[in-house]
Amino acid sequence: MGHEFLAGESVLAFDLETTGISTNTDRIVQIALVGSNSVGEAVHYETLVNPRRPIPAGASGVHGIFDSDVKGQQDFQHHADQIHELIENSVVVGHNIRKFDMPLLENEFRRIGRLPPKPKAMMDTLEIVRRVKLGRPHNLGSLCRRHGISLDNAHTAAADAAASLLLFWRLTTNHALMFRNSLEEIERWLIHGKLTTDDSNLGRGLNDLEMLDSLGKIRIDDGHYVVAFGRHRGRHLTEVARLDPSYINWLLSPSGIEDEAAREKLREFLS
Repeated sequence: MGHEFLAGESVLAFDLETTGISTNTDRIVQIALVGSNSVGEAVHYETLVNPRRPIPAGASGVHGIFDSDVKGQQDFQHHADQIHELIENSVVVGHNIRKFDMPLLENEFRRIGRLPPKPKAMMDTLEIVRRVKLGRPHNLGSLCRRHGISLDNAHTAAADAAASLLLFWRLTTNHALMFRNSLEEIERWLIHGKLTTDDSNLGRGLNDLEMLDSLGKIRIDDGHYVVAFGRHRGRHLTEVARLDPSYINWLLSPSGIEDEAAREKLREFLS
């Protein structure tokens, strides 16, 4: 649910480990692309890259990659063809990729005199959590812990890529009503904060969903309960229970939902 906009697409989570945080001057020391291609076959590409410069101690302290690890490894030019082929026209997923990973990768391609690959779209999980108004902190580790996603090998490219992909699936499931549009429209919303509210484009709107209670405060969407009013409007009940337990206590009282039968169904669902 909520993933129809990705049907038939190559979807690859993307992460870099680098010599530093400058997208203009720093270099890649590790890259990972993890996901599936357009026919559903698994993709797992991960490699160390020789940056042809010393890795600063501060960077090594974060990702655990040292000069000795990349000594003898091929430089970026050796990997460019495969990276280009994987990313070109794919939906690329990652955390802060629009402002960091992709610009840094693009500059690596330009240094070797090549045009960088052009993804079909970028689904940046940092942009998503801001658009759905999740509370801070917004770093990948904190968001994974909040959503029950293991990140045992944080700051290795493959682990961070896989975690961002799981986070992406969780966010697009929990906020499915916000992802019922074309890939192009969803990316525009992530970048600019504007998304058409025409129900014919978005799919069924809240008012089109079956009502659980007599006033329609809770709606039913493919077996999921969706809050249709107030500050959590559009969110699934299970997400609200995780983020705001006190609100659930109020919701399950006569002050929240007047319909006792509906309250009992929600209690059973959450138990």
